[in-house]
Amino acid sequence: MRSATPAALDIAAVLVFVGIGRSVHTDGVTVSGMASTAWPFLAGAAIGWIAARAWRRPADIVPSGVVVWLACVAAGMALRVVAGQGTAAAFVGVAFAFLGAELLGWRFAARTLFAWRSGGAPRALAGASRPGGRS
Repeated sequence: MRSATPAALDIAAVLVFVGIGRSVHTDGVTVSGMASTAWPFLAGAAIGWIAARAWRRPADIVPSGVVVWLACVAAGMALRVVAGQGTAAAFVGVAFAFLGAELLGWRFAARTLFAWRSGGAPRALAGASRPGGRS
């Protein structure tokens, strides 16, 4: 999988998170509002991509997905503090869970789809056993 598609999926995940959050809190889904809320998380995801060198194996859940997810949330929250935006505990928890589901979820779905298209069951779904009964 080329790096551009996974990067676009990570960006889309952050934008979905921000869009849902802004609409739920009736902040409105405007370009300026989305940009204001999204930039810390997009910067955090970029930090994660660099830290994990995710362009090498961008669809891998570990380390790429986990590092991008954790950096997205941690750096995103830190940047929100620096920018004077809120970081209530409930918001941190929701961001952690929702971004984790999205950033790891698409990677799991992609790997599962690829494994099925290749004619085998994904290791995560096959009990991680190897041919010949060895695990």
